[in-house]
Amino acid sequence: MKHVELLSPAGNLEKLKIAIDYGADAVYGGVSHFSLRIRSGKEFTFEDFQEGIAYAHARGKKVYATINGFPFNSQLELLKKHIVKMASLGPDAIIVATPGVLQLVHELAPQIPIHLSTQANVMNVLDAKVYYAMGARRIIAAREISLKDLKAIKEELPDLEIEVFVHGSMCFAYSGRCLISTLQSGRVPNRGSCANDCRFPYELYAANPETGTLFKLEEQPEVGTYIMNAKDLNLASHIKEILDAGCIDSLKIEGRTKAPYYAAITAKTYRRAIDDYYAGKDDPEAYQRELGTMQNRGFTDAYLVNRPFERQDTQSLDFTMQMGTHQVSGMVTETGTHFMCKYTTLPGDRAEIVAPSGAAITPVDNEVGTLFEDEGRWYVSFKKLLAENGKEWDSVHSGNLNPIALPAPLPPYTFLRIPATEAMNPFPKV
Repeated sequence: MKHVELLSPAGNLEKLKIAIDYGADAVYGGVSHFSLRIRSGKEFTFEDFQEGIAYAHARGKKVYATINGFPFNSQLELLKKHIVKMASLGPDAIIVATPGVLQLVHELAPQIPIHLSTQANVMNVLDAKVYYAMGARRIIAAREISLKDLKAIKEELPDLEIEVFVHGSMCFAYSGRCLISTLQSGRVPNRGSCANDCRFPYELYAANPETGTLFKLEEQPEVGTYIMNAKDLNLASHIKEILDAGCIDSLKIEGRTKAPYYAAITAKTYRRAIDDYYAGKDDPEAYQRELGTMQNRGFTDAYLVNRPFERQDTQSLDFTMQMGTHQVSGMVTETGTHFMCKYTTLPGDRAEIVAPSGAAITPVDNEVGTLFEDEGRWYVSFKKLLAENGKEWDSVHSGNLNPIALPAPLPPYTFLRIPATEAMNPFPKV
């Protein structure tokens, strides 16, 4: 039986490695402004991207290259060179958003499979047939589509792969068709530079055109002014329902501009949910508990398993972002022997260890600290904070760029975290 693919975002080389180490089957990312995430595209060089592809392929994983921007006529020659260059790196597929770019990739890199971006807004069998006939071998479905409609597409086109978003930021508009950012800051969403203007608080006014009078509308207490702020998509509790439909080939996580911790936790949680499904298990509470450790805008299961008019809870009106239940306090370096501090750490502090999928940890107690297990979770406690250069610190903070020694090696990119309640307490433990 073919298992569904877990596809994670790769905003840079480090996050690519993290996503793969924490359980992703494939990752997606891009180089340059032809990708719809310009910021993450700038974080990748061609050399980094090639190294990422090699890293993935050595572990039996895949990398999909994003060339899903909307080019102007003046950029077409540059786009052609970019397609040829990206194809030479050997990605497992190229993601495109427009019929013209799809045709261009098919001509210039016929050996590479083409995936159709969610920006193409495929919602029905007719559109799916057109893109399939043009050479697309996978469609990344619009977030507004339903499982019922996806099943209909699969029945008509059984060889067409279908990919759906299961987690991440939701666009206020119709899968990216928004010009608010363009209007206010000149940053064009469909060219990769959205300023997320829908996340801002707004003041509301009523104008009388006859008198020129302008009235400010006062919001009710606790209602807020985040009138366009969509909650984050979270379908971890619906994996069984989605996979039982039998039409989905890939589950996609949004978030190339998110933090490394996000890349790790989303990959690890959805990996567990998928593996649980094939093992005949399901633990939605555990999945949500883990996803809740990250910052979020509130969660919604959106439209894949519900019809849009049935949803009245997809917006966060009071806030743009809220803390998760935990705060990242450190990230283990690629050598595995030290960690970089991401928050205040003091001798005697205890931090939970979040390691890549399948990692084995052994108890340790030495002069640097201890590694120990407590109720099924692993923790580290420091007796001393010893930097790589030999200096001992009374405390380390996020601005300290000295790698700090661990009591024993941990897997690269392991995270250390503490409850957010502890992070908000400015006083050291006694």
